Amino acid sequence: MANDRTFRAIVADEPLHFLAEAEQTMAMPAIAKRWRLEEVRALIEASPFYTPRYELIDGELLVTPAPNLDHQAAAKALVLILIRYLDSEPVGEAFFSPFDIELENESLVQPDVFVVPPLPVPRPRKIRQLRKLLLAIEVISPSSARGDRVKKRPYYARNRVPEYWVVDLDARVFERSTPAEARPEVLVDSITWHPVGAARPLTVDLPKFFRDVLGEAVPGE
Repeated sequence: MANDRTFRAIVADEPLHFLAEAEQTMAMPAIAKRWRLEEVRALIEASPFYTPRYELIDGELLVTPAPNLDHQAAAKALVLILIRYLDSEPVGEAFFSPFDIELENESLVQPDVFVVPPLPVPRPRKIRQLRKLLLAIEVISPSSARGDRVKKRPYYARNRVPEYWVVDLDARVFERSTPAEARPEVLVDSITWHPVGAARPLTVDLPKFFRDVLGEAVPGE
């Protein structure tokens, strides 16, 4: 259980919202002006169904519409995989968007799937922003690639998020980034995550993951 000082460094006290997952099927950066966080929050408050999704990085507003079914299946599968793993290796908790993450001032991101350090038990009922991540994951489409790869990858790296995964359903690859590596690692067979404090790693069979997510038959059957 985190002590009060640690907990305050991770969260901010506001109402907690966990609704339907959101996807980046299209990223539409609004770059004609430099946006402020208070303006983006006003857009979010005016969007009661949490779609489109509004995010802010370096003054740029990223707007993405509602997800498609393949994206939702991928996000759901990743959350379930992480929950099962973290049940046996309780080094964090897995959640999904929409949810506000503010790793630095005047920024706001909502990764599709993410893991945070363990929260206190019992959990406070008023949590809106989280300020520390162990893992961030985005499921992309071709039109969302700029926001997820160009804007978010360096954002997570400079904020020392240990790992950032980009899931490309079309190419059937996972791209893993860490603060220590300038280029992402492109993985096609498996991906392994071994967070600090865990006795054993999580390994995901990627061909099986994509078959399950996309509803495909096992080869040879």
